[in-house]
Amino acid sequence: MKEIEKAYEAKQFEDSIYKQWEESGAFTPKVDQDKPSFTISMPPPNATGTLHLGHASMLAIQDIMIRYKRMQGYSALWLPGTDHAGIATQNRVEKNLAEEGKSRHDLGRKDFLKEVDKFVDTSRNTIKSQIRKMGSSCDWTRERFTLDEGLSKAVRTMFTKMYKDGLIYKGDRIVNWCPRCSSTLADDEVEYKEVKDKLYWLKYGPFTLATTRPETKLGDTAVAVHPDDARYKEMIGKKYMIPGVLGDFEITVVADKEVDPEFGSGAVKVTPAHSFTDFEIAKRHGIKSKSVIDEEGKMKDNCGKYAGMTTTECRKEIVKDMEKMGLMEKIEDYDHKLSICYRCKTTIEPLISKQWFVAVDKPVIEHEGKMKTIKERSIEVVRNGEIEIIPERFNKTYFNWMENLHDWCISRQIWYGHQIPVWYCSDCDEEIVAEDAPSKCTKCDSKNLKQDPDTLDTWFSSGLWTFSTLGWPEETEDLKYFHPTSVLETGYDILFFWIARMIVMTTYGINQIPFEKVYLHGLIRTRDGQKMSKSKPETCIDPLDMIKQYGTDALRLSMVIGATPGNDLRLYEEKIAGYRNFVNKIWNASRFSLMNVEDEHLETEFDPKKHIVSKADKWIITKLQYLIKDTTENMEKFHFSEAGTKIYNFTWGELCDWYVELSKGEHLNPHVLVYVLKNLLKLLHPFIPFVTEVLWKNFKEDKMLIEADWPEFDKELLFNTEVEEMELLHQIISDIRSARAEHAVEPVKQVHAVIYAGKHKDFLEEKREPLMRMARIGELEIFEKGEKLDRAIALLTPHYEVYLPLHELIDPDKEKKRLEKELDNLKGFEKTLSGKLSNDGFLNSAPPEVVDKEKRRLKETQESLKKIEGELAHF
Repeated sequence: MKEIEKAYEAKQFEDSIYKQWEESGAFTPKVDQDKPSFTISMPPPNATGTLHLGHASMLAIQDIMIRYKRMQGYSALWLPGTDHAGIATQNRVEKNLAEEGKSRHDLGRKDFLKEVDKFVDTSRNTIKSQIRKMGSSCDWTRERFTLDEGLSKAVRTMFTKMYKDGLIYKGDRIVNWCPRCSSTLADDEVEYKEVKDKLYWLKYGPFTLATTRPETKLGDTAVAVHPDDARYKEMIGKKYMIPGVLGDFEITVVADKEVDPEFGSGAVKVTPAHSFTDFEIAKRHGIKSKSVIDEEGKMKDNCGKYAGMTTTECRKEIVKDMEKMGLMEKIEDYDHKLSICYRCKTTIEPLISKQWFVAVDKPVIEHEGKMKTIKERSIEVVRNGEIEIIPERFNKTYFNWMENLHDWCISRQIWYGHQIPVWYCSDCDEEIVAEDAPSKCTKCDSKNLKQDPDTLDTWFSSGLWTFSTLGWPEETEDLKYFHPTSVLETGYDILFFWIARMIVMTTYGINQIPFEKVYLHGLIRTRDGQKMSKSKPETCIDPLDMIKQYGTDALRLSMVIGATPGNDLRLYEEKIAGYRNFVNKIWNASRFSLMNVEDEHLETEFDPKKHIVSKADKWIITKLQYLIKDTTENMEKFHFSEAGTKIYNFTWGELCDWYVELSKGEHLNPHVLVYVLKNLLKLLHPFIPFVTEVLWKNFKEDKMLIEADWPEFDKELLFNTEVEEMELLHQIISDIRSARAEHAVEPVKQVHAVIYAGKHKDFLEEKREPLMRMARIGELEIFEKGEKLDRAIALLTPHYEVYLPLHELIDPDKEKKRLEKELDNLKGFEKTLSGKLSNDGFLNSAPPEVVDKEKRRLKETQESLKKIEGELAHF
């Protein structure tokens, strides 16, 4: 008999267990051509980040995948790392400097970047420690950082390759500009919020135009109408002088299909320098542009008395002036979506700027004899099934986004990040693109070179993540063996930010897919469905606090059970506490079992022919086999919630409530108990690794549980006849327990029971001891059949009759009402079954075995009705 602690205290074990795992080398797979590989690239959290529930959920799901595949014998690599997160990190450090009264310009680029590096080093250690807290079995020996030397080389190599292929170019284009971050943003880094605004109807020469931004009138150069709009047919191609607050100005009328003739008056003012749509219209019609808003979001010097005002201030003043001049027809309330920066929530200003872009519509990839664009190839690999997105409904979202993808602006006006590998010669203006800094100009040999000050969009480097982390551009063994990766698991909210870019960069860069499957988890929400927000601390749950209070295993289970791909999950503290109770249940069941077995039971290999003795043994062994089969199937389908729920129900129900209770009497079979527990711990391990590993230590195994083999379904260990009999025993015990509770019989009080068991008489005699013990029966009589008993609670089924002669405890009226209620329920069920079986549609379409099953249920229901009607006749 082995004594283990009475209670499981997670904090006493978790850190030491994790250290043992890491030091054992279990996290570090080897390149082994005799084994299949399974790879997950961990979506790199921001280097400045701290663990939140979104991270915790991601880590729990990925760890389940990797532990499962490791136990199946795969060389399973989970590669961790962190993202430098350029804009976010620079903003954090600039904020810290501002508290000291300094700016980055006071330090200069070199010293500022030293400050950032110091800050990031501390932050990275924090997030890495928190990843460990979640039990993440990732390979720390292969950890990467998007700014480490290897990945920086990969970025420079990819930029150079794309530039040489004509995919990267520099040009004046309209971009999303954040005045707060002082940088461009990609289209998918722009968020939209609903605002209540004003719609201004302007008197505009011969037109009346509607706009939400009257201040941009200062930059107007055209008016656009739809080519089919009869109202303006005669005006197309003509020039008009328009009265303005700074004097008259000239516009040209152009016809363009982008114009919505239903919006406003059907004519729109065109401000090419400050609207994406207007920029494209101007480009199509050769219309000049005029920039009137600068990078600080203020009006430029060419705006007369409005110069230096913010756009908001200018709008107020220009509206006043227009009203005074009679240029404002009316102002209406107007609801619309405002573009804001995803980082700082500042209003975006579309500006024309010289930036670096990736051309998405240039054919550069040769595939199956055809030249394809990076956009076409990225759509193709999902459409033809090379990459599977789970759940499938997100395919439509992906295709919609990719098909509408414009050239990607990759330059950012910040200091922290991958500086663009382009140098300019001060003597001859030569532009040099190179993987490494050139020593002299390739054209004039001058050494007077200056590197482009801009940095690359963070998503450019993270787009290379799956293959750059494995050693590319070198042809490493890791790259050959572990790529393409197996699964990308991440939140559906970064489908465009990251997933699409990885597909673009990998299919182009190395002519492979980055991953075979994409598993998208949902957002974590509050109990009432609210989004958890830092601005509302009361809605947030800190995963580290929950780990401290309830243990990592409980937190992991609470985020997996009930979660399905692509759907949001509601999480609250009581749910986490509930799974802590489940962890304790496993501990207590294992503790009881280990205290009732000897060393020889632990050391002896399980032999089914020798060690399976009773029908109870056959029942639990059969249930376990079906659990292994169902769990494995669900894990393969990524149905982790279903797998976890089945294991949970088996543990709490079949094992703890029934088999362990049966084992407390004459049915104790140590060999079966050990066999079931060991296999259950294996099934539970991917979900709750800490408590299972602690318990595993007591089973005298050579290897740790993390290295154990996944259980395999064995159809030779199915005993379905015995299962039916044991289910009958459970039903009788449950019925008696329910009757006792309904009649308020004290738990300690033993009752008298008479059972008419029919063909099951011998079986119930065999199970007399557990039946009496578990149903709290003091006197038990078992017959094949017999007369109905007066003044007794009757529990009637087609398979058995149970009478509990409780005499003075029975209220005849109450018992009659109970039977009448049961009779009504059965009549309703009989009506439903009869209706189904008289429906030709059901009879013709349902499989024969389903029809037969329904016929049996109807027959059993009718037999129960007769018995209850007979019982009621006594009243």
